[in-house]
Amino acid sequence: MAFRLLHFSDNLSPVSIVTPPSQTRARRLTGEQRRRQLIDVAAALFAERGFSSTTMDDVAEAAGVTKPLLYQHFSSKKALYLELVDEVANRILAAIAEATARAVGPRSQVEEGLRAYFALVVADPASFKLLYDRDHGGDEELGRAVRQVERALVGAIDPLIDAGLDAEHRVFLAAGLVGMAEGASLAWIDTRHVLLTDQSRKTESERLARRMSSMLWAGLRSVRAD
Repeated sequence: MAFRLLHFSDNLSPVSIVTPPSQTRARRLTGEQRRRQLIDVAAALFAERGFSSTTMDDVAEAAGVTKPLLYQHFSSKKALYLELVDEVANRILAAIAEATARAVGPRSQVEEGLRAYFALVVADPASFKLLYDRDHGGDEELGRAVRQVERALVGAIDPLIDAGLDAEHRVFLAAGLVGMAEGASLAWIDTRHVLLTDQSRKTESERLARRMSSMLWAGLRSVRAD
């Protein structure tokens, strides 16, 4: 799966609330708007039910469209899921790249990268739960797609580990950092109980980034080549 930078909406509100069919049918959407709506609805359903338990009928019903119309935009459930994974991955990579590019020094890069990452997690938990879903019904292509995202994240973190280490050592540590961020994200998503306002989302993402960056930086400071 080749990643590409996509056009993302400036509105990063959570997509966990599915638009009622009656409201959807009441307004005409352009082709691009309809595709965006279908992606948002599917992300919420996949995150809630998992890939295996979600059908194209479910997506069409939740979006308030006919199944033939849904298939005009996406040839299959797998194609829809792969586009969702691709989009989330590009959003994360673009945000981390932008944040770390403006950082000054290794510690600032760690902090800014985590701040950008957790801002996306808090703003759109459904997409992250979808990304980290392992229930693919044994579909190897979907499993490879998710692993490729993880490898891309490792590739983005690797250059930030500036401790005089060889390439293999840096990749090993970068993979560990990505795994910790994934686990922390899922723990937060599974334990949150209230909807957050715009201000509380910012406060929460800052809190998560501080907690994770303090632990990671303390660990990275002690790393030595061996």
